Amino acid sequence: MKVHESYRWVVAVCDEDVFGRVLRDGKRVLDVSGDFFKGDAMSNEEIREEIIRCNGEDATFNFVGVDSVLIAKELGLVKDEGVIEIEGVPVALVLL
Repeated sequence: MKVHESYRWVVAVCDEDVFGRVLRDGKRVLDVSGDFFKGDAMSNEEIREEIIRCNGEDATFNFVGVDSVLIAKELGLVKDEGVIEIEGVPVALVLL
């Protein structure tokens, strides 16, 4: 998980097994290998706590991977219809 703090925080959350990949599906390309997603490894509980903290800062979120998207759903940030799949990997963007 990585938090980019600027005018509006941008939070990148991806599963460890997805980091380092470039996902492609037709015109859709998502590079999960660079600095944008390269952050600290955290437990699911730590990720939940950090997402809640960041949500209070008017953040936007990028979730990539089964576990990351599931956490977003459990916290009520994402609904099923807001999830796409690229190469079978669930992806959700949250702009609040």
